[in-house]
Amino acid sequence: MTAEATAPPAAPRGPLHGLLVADFSRILAGPYASMLLADMGAEVVKVESPAGDDTRTWLPPVRGETATYYLAVNRNKRSVALDLKDEHDAALARELATRADILIENFRPGGLARFGLDHATLAAANPGLIYASITGFGSGDGAALPGYDLMVQAISGLMSLTGDPEGPPFRSGISVFDVMSGLQATIGILAALRHRTDTGRGQRVEVNLLSTALSGLVNHTSAYVAGGTVPHRMGNAHPSLFPYEALPTADGELIVIAGNDKQFALLCGVLGVPELTEDPRFARNQDRTAHRAALRPLLVERLATRTRARWFDALLAAGVPCAPINTVAEGVAFAEELGLDPVVAVGEGDAAVPSVRNPVTFSDTPTGYRLPPPGLDEHGAEIRAWLAAPGPAPAVPPRPEAICKSLVIPHALSAAGGCAPPPARTPQRSRIVRAGE
Repeated sequence: MTAEATAPPAAPRGPLHGLLVADFSRILAGPYASMLLADMGAEVVKVESPAGDDTRTWLPPVRGETATYYLAVNRNKRSVALDLKDEHDAALARELATRADILIENFRPGGLARFGLDHATLAAANPGLIYASITGFGSGDGAALPGYDLMVQAISGLMSLTGDPEGPPFRSGISVFDVMSGLQATIGILAALRHRTDTGRGQRVEVNLLSTALSGLVNHTSAYVAGGTVPHRMGNAHPSLFPYEALPTADGELIVIAGNDKQFALLCGVLGVPELTEDPRFARNQDRTAHRAALRPLLVERLATRTRARWFDALLAAGVPCAPINTVAEGVAFAEELGLDPVVAVGEGDAAVPSVRNPVTFSDTPTGYRLPPPGLDEHGAEIRAWLAAPGPAPAVPPRPEAICKSLVIPHALSAAGGCAPPPARTPQRSRIVRAGE
């Protein structure tokens, strides 16, 4: 047998292997998007100011001395600190953008132009570049507004929908529109990559938190724009379904859902009140919603006879959707019980950091967890040396046979391996490869 015949097969690579992402974003929406791309195999260079990403200082809680907020969205990246006010560093940043497939930024609109890092300038040097901008309120009349998630929760109307009807409005427990904007940016980037496959041309992708919020409010914004109805706070209740909320049991609340007439009949059967399905006030969903004030105490009366755990088991066994209201720790534990393996170790040995698994799975090109979140400028020396070395930046994306032949970066910067031959009709830019490949 030859050595080739006995060698173990190469580890599967992620679907975005070979793509280079220049990540000029910070805090949450942009770093979340770049992390998702990195999980799927892209090489991500995180460009930070000398002070570092803001979230490095958002603590507690911490792991060791590092903010867990920062750890949440920065795995699989390499960090370089560049002072864009310094012309030498700005030139290195432009060189990185010239070599990249994707650039992500969340500066105020126009904020990168003075450094030569705006879309128009970079697209002239790198026509294949996909340039993703994330802002709070767009690049038009809202350009001057700062883009914090809490502002958008307030301005979009989400807070008016969150909380008890008689109480004050509340923010969501997470920065929901930052996360959603990161997802929207990822979708836009992937769509632009598909377009580049056909045309060889990059483009600008713009996402703003307010538009994301209005889209993400789905049925509530539709109620207003299509129905003329202004939604209001209903606590845990749903404006169009009942029951679809937390209901009290003998020892605490349980989420109980009847999303259709069949589920309501099953619920009534388990509760021992099948006659409720014959009551014309409760026969259809719209009837139950209109008469929720009459139906709710009848359900609560039955639920009060057992504990949450007993109702949870009985209702699920009958096919009625329900759920306990868990802590985050209990939520992670439940996912573990289901075999979802929600926690992964990112990195190796003492440097490994526990992190939450990417929710997307692939049958052939799995997500990976190669690098723990980097320290500030952890890879700065290697990245600066690579950027300072000669590296052609073609005016148009190279032909497929030219891919992966022009740029070399030290092995320490490319633990995931070199470039796989791309499909014949994919006109992409040069990639990071390991020395010697």
